[in-house]
Amino acid sequence: MNEILKYFPDLTEIQVKQFSLLEELYKNWNEKINVISRKDIDELYTKHVLHSLAIAKIIHFKPGTQILDVGTGGGFPGVPLAILFPESNFYLVDSIQKKIKVVTEISEVLELKNLKARAVRAETISEKFDFVVSRAVTQMPKFIVWVKHKFKKEGLNSIPNGILYLKGGDLSEELKDFPRAGIYNISDFFDNEFFETKKAVYLSAKDI
Repeated sequence: MNEILKYFPDLTEIQVKQFSLLEELYKNWNEKINVISRKDIDELYTKHVLHSLAIAKIIHFKPGTQILDVGTGGGFPGVPLAILFPESNFYLVDSIQKKIKVVTEISEVLELKNLKARAVRAETISEKFDFVVSRAVTQMPKFIVWVKHKFKKEGLNSIPNGILYLKGGDLSEELKDFPRAGIYNISDFFDNEFFETKKAVYLSAKDI
């Protein structure tokens, strides 16, 4: 939790409380339903919460922004982002019902009025969004097929509507057909060795 406060010192009292509750909530749920690997649960704030918040170092979502989190798993990056941006709206989806159950229960305890979660496949969603976020659910070309028709034409934010994607390693092959993609080293945002190989990718909807 100290790492969250280090990089996001302007949190409100409510946000600090919400972030502080995450560890106990996820540990309790993880004993019933394994949504986070056993070896990672003790490093929840670094490997999951802070990692999710790297997106906030690229964009500050404006009030009213609609964000779709595809393959959210246990709620990442959607839950931390929903805490950080309470005036933006988040729709978290995953094909696995038990994971969505965890997300729903945790969001209710945190009283996240700006978050809804459903057990559906991204391809079946008809709504349009400003941004689609995700954390390494598949290769980018395949991911784009899932989401390419899900963007609003008009944007609210400092960068055009598009994809914000968290992934590690060498992305040159995966992104070879998307030369305009913005690739950010998360180690430039957060001073922790875990992030040395982690990237955040931004791809405008107009370029897919």
